Amino acid sequence: MKKSLLALAALAASGAAMAQSSVTLYGVIDTGIAYVNGAENLYGLTEEGGNVKNRLGFRGTEDLGNGLKATFNLEAGFAADTGAGKQGGTLAFNRTSTIGLEGAFGTVRLGKMQNSSYVAMNRYDAFADTGIGGSRAWSEDYSAAIRPGNTVSFTTANYSGFKVGVDYGFGEQEKARDSRYFGLAATYDNGPLSLAAAYDRLNSNTLNGAVVANDLKTWQLGGAYNFGVAKVLAFYKDSKVTQNDEKFKTFGLGVTAPVGAAGEVRAAYNHYRLSDNVVGSETLKANQLSLGYVHNLSKRTALYGTYAYLKNKDSNGANMGLTLNSDFAKNNLKANGSQHGLQVGVRHAF
Repeated sequence: MKKSLLALAALAASGAAMAQSSVTLYGVIDTGIAYVNGAENLYGLTEEGGNVKNRLGFRGTEDLGNGLKATFNLEAGFAADTGAGKQGGTLAFNRTSTIGLEGAFGTVRLGKMQNSSYVAMNRYDAFADTGIGGSRAWSEDYSAAIRPGNTVSFTTANYSGFKVGVDYGFGEQEKARDSRYFGLAATYDNGPLSLAAAYDRLNSNTLNGAVVANDLKTWQLGGAYNFGVAKVLAFYKDSKVTQNDEKFKTFGLGVTAPVGAAGEVRAAYNHYRLSDNVVGSETLKANQLSLGYVHNLSKRTALYGTYAYLKNKDSNGANMGLTLNSDFAKNNLKANGSQHGLQVGVRHAF
């Protein structure tokens, strides 16, 4: 009898402990077929996802009492067409690797994560910077580290719709200031209205004493309003390379609209401008139009299709060489600087 009571007590204690902490396995697998009409007609399976980027992750919390929680998140990206990881073919937690504390004051995280600026702003792209229709505003050459490592991040609690996020990344490179990152974002979300402003700075980097990447500063503004029948989105992003005053500016407009109980139409227009202070240089421009449809088969599974067109405007025979967001689009522009792209696929979240 005593042994039974002890066993029941141990089981009850174990249940209470389990109720105070949790670990969740989650992920997204998204792939389809992409076709790009450029200098060559290229097509095949997509690796990163056309609707949501592929990922596999673990996250968890432990209740520490008095409203305080310990948190962790490990997230890896992978190529759905081959199963290979995105870190040199190895599955690595290069998307997110954080430990933190969460309380009434907000959330503190340490490690590698999406910066507050990107989280605040990419939601104003109708295609969320994903797939062939995604904006090129966050292309690698003109974006501060979207997922900075060696970072301390603080996000305030929600105060009547207002939140602020601050990130500081230690470069830990050859020089003390190399690759140091600082980011700040403020958001307001209340009912149908959403607004955000953000700033980033990424210091230059050196390799064997030589500068291999210049200082980069960006600032961004964005907003959205949900009218019920449709949501209208807009953003502006200004990136500046400080050493040569090279500037990359993007303006985006988008709309998403529900179709029936399970569908959603997406449309976006992006305008890009690239300029610098070199004598005799000209401002290079490009325009992008994207149209897509997502049909939800369930809460976790969807079919989608996206068409996109991008045109670089020539200036004295030169253009910025901007391409659509697809592996098949890289280095595959027509002679007139244009591309067409089509992507259809399926996405499942678990």
